[in-house]
Amino acid sequence: MNGEIVLSCTDLCVGYKRKVLSDVNVAFEAGCFIALLGPNGVGKTTLLRTLSRHLKPLSGRVEILGRDLQELPALELARRMAVVLTDKSRPPLLSVFEYVALGRYPHTGFMGRLTPRDEAAVDEALAAVAASDLAPRLVETLSDGERQKAVLARALAQDPKLLLLDEPTAHLDLKHRVEVMSILRDLCRTRGLTVIASLHDVDVAAKVSDRALLVKSGRVVDYGLPERVLTSRAVADLYDFAEADFSRHLGSIELRGDGRAGRAFVTAGLGHGAEIFRLLAKRGMTISTGILAEGDLDSFVAEALGATAFVRHNGDAAEDLLPQATAALDGCAFVVDGGPQTGAAAEINRRILAAARERGLPVLPRETSADLAKLAAAMDGLAAR
Repeated sequence: MNGEIVLSCTDLCVGYKRKVLSDVNVAFEAGCFIALLGPNGVGKTTLLRTLSRHLKPLSGRVEILGRDLQELPALELARRMAVVLTDKSRPPLLSVFEYVALGRYPHTGFMGRLTPRDEAAVDEALAAVAASDLAPRLVETLSDGERQKAVLARALAQDPKLLLLDEPTAHLDLKHRVEVMSILRDLCRTRGLTVIASLHDVDVAAKVSDRALLVKSGRVVDYGLPERVLTSRAVADLYDFAEADFSRHLGSIELRGDGRAGRAFVTAGLGHGAEIFRLLAKRGMTISTGILAEGDLDSFVAEALGATAFVRHNGDAAEDLLPQATAALDGCAFVVDGGPQTGAAAEINRRILAAARERGLPVLPRETSADLAKLAAAMDGLAAR
């Protein structure tokens, strides 16, 4: 990222005869990975098709490297921008090398003959997406993941400054989703390529993108660093979900328990409670916690799962939270000793466990919680009573 503006939109309004998205005023810098996020049907694909000149804007202006998008000759535009829209076609009888070589059309002249320089560009594009070994293969024989690499290589063979992609990881398995996103992120760094991609996975966008553009209800909701714009509230509002929470500290979405299976109390810390919290949430339980330190992984997971968490902030005495935490034992079906812990919080959590035993609550010991399979079996046994 060097501050150069590759693509900018001014008062842009897009749609098919009727307005879908309006008042788009954004500028995308060179070398940035921009994630385009929003629920289905809000106009993400329509925006990409407008930015790629597949669709005329209803009003407003788009500039690419300081030139009006609508005024650029087709070949000049192809040297500046490559586009990968949703397309599962597999052209027959073409090798991957020949398929990728089609991306050199803006550079080969009227006859379309490949020069040694063009062939080197094709080899380089294949290498950039870790697909050199696919070069002799027929495109029609490729898996979805291999095909997507070939499609990216063809786009890179154009030698563009800007790459637009519509759901580049759709229909891919986990291995190829990770590979494709890693490739795109690295291209931004190594080639200074600007990537604008519509994505469904907020957690992937949070980890990969340099900027996030949030779109909903016919407008741009926010644009900026994902660390700023992808807050718990913003993501929940964007996708209208109530039983999950996005944690920007974790970079992931956590699914809360609905409480139908009751409430459990967990003493933990130092990250040892996170898996226990999730195990309980999957069983439909809500959670209360013992004393957690500010910044502890457990505190972030507990917050995202909607737990009643007793977090000791720096400078606070752990003992001050003891009355509230002990009171939270009321209504819990059982208690899990999730240790280990250190410091003052460890002593307060031991006192909470003692209070639970005095009240006759079942306490699953640390030896059980250390083995998640054993813990799950013990939880199910308690639930069956």
